[in-house]
Amino acid sequence: MIQQQLRDTGDFLALTLANPDGLAPCAFTLTNGTQVEVWDTGVIAFQPAQAGNKDIVLSCGVHGNETAPIEICADIVKAILTEQLPLAERLLVLIGNPPAINLGKREVTENLNRLFSGHHSKGAGLINAERKRAAMLEQYVSRFYQDAAPNRQRYLYDLHTAIRGSRFEKFAVYPFLHDKPWQKNQLEFLAECDVNTVLLMQTPASTFSYYASNSHGADAFTIELGKVQPFGQNDMSRFAKTASTLKALLTNSLAPLTPYAAENFHIYEVYRAINKQTQDFKLHFSNDVENFTSYPVGTLLATDENIEYRVEREGEAIIFPNANVAIGQRAMLMVVPKDISKQLG
Repeated sequence: MIQQQLRDTGDFLALTLANPDGLAPCAFTLTNGTQVEVWDTGVIAFQPAQAGNKDIVLSCGVHGNETAPIEICADIVKAILTEQLPLAERLLVLIGNPPAINLGKREVTENLNRLFSGHHSKGAGLINAERKRAAMLEQYVSRFYQDAAPNRQRYLYDLHTAIRGSRFEKFAVYPFLHDKPWQKNQLEFLAECDVNTVLLMQTPASTFSYYASNSHGADAFTIELGKVQPFGQNDMSRFAKTASTLKALLTNSLAPLTPYAAENFHIYEVYRAINKQTQDFKLHFSNDVENFTSYPVGTLLATDENIEYRVEREGEAIIFPNANVAIGQRAMLMVVPKDISKQLG
C-alpha cells in the first residue's frame, strides 16, 4: 500500500517518479497527529495536529532538470513522513513535472513555468501534458489555500536552478505586485535562506509564483539556487542554509531575522524584456556568460533578423538569456540596480 510505503521510507519522490502520469489519492495520519493527503503524483499535503497561522507551498521540479530543489523538497517530505521533522504549519509540496524529471529535461513539450494564470488554456487547439499539469497545479494551490481560513498567511516558494551560472549564485524573483509594497519581512527571510539578490518584476507573468501572488494574495517567489546539475552532482552543502531555514519556517522555530539593510542586498528591477520574434534570433555573447553580467553602453547583445539589441543604460545587466525559447517568448531580461529602502511594507 502507498500509505505503508510512505510511512516506512518517506520517499515520496520515488513514488512520484514511478507514477509520473498520475497517482490515486490517499490519506493517513502519522503517529504524531499530522494528517497526510496525497492528491496526485507529486502532490502531497500536510496538516499538523496543532497548526500555526501559515499556509506554505513549496514547489520544485517545474523544470525537470533542476534537481537541487527537488532533492531539498524530497528531503523535507521524507523528514516529515518519518516524523523526524515536527511540522507546525500547514504545508503543500508540489513536484511540478514528473515526466520531465524522468527524462532529465527542462520540459517534455512546453515550458511549464510559462503556462500559469490561465495561459495553459490560451492558443486554440494547443493541448499537451504540461498544459494539463499547469491547470491542475493551479487547482491544487487553490484547494490548499481555500481549505483554511482566508485571513491566514499564505506563502509559495517555487524553487529552481538556472540554466547558466550567475554572479550571485542564489537569487529570488519577486513577482509584480500591482503597486502593493514589497515586504521587508520576506526579504529578511530570503536573506536568512542565504538569498540576498532579488529581481523585482514590473509586469504580470505566466510564472507559478506570479499566479500564487496575484490570484491568492500569497507572498510568493521564484528562488534560483545555483546552476542546473544532474541528480547526484549537486553540492548540497551550498544550499544547506536554504534548506535549514525552510525547515525552521515549517517547524515554527525561526530565530529572529536580521533587520533589512540595503547594503546587505543586491536589488534589481526589470528594465526591459527582449522577446524572440523570429528563428533568426541570436545572442552575441558566449553561452557561459553568467546571469547579472553587465556590458558597456552600446554593446551588441542580440539580433533578430534586422533588429539589433544593445545595452542602453549604465549598469544594465543580462539575466535568463536563452536563444532556444519558442517564438514570442522571452529570450532575455535586462535589469538595473534599484534602491527600495523607502518602498517597503
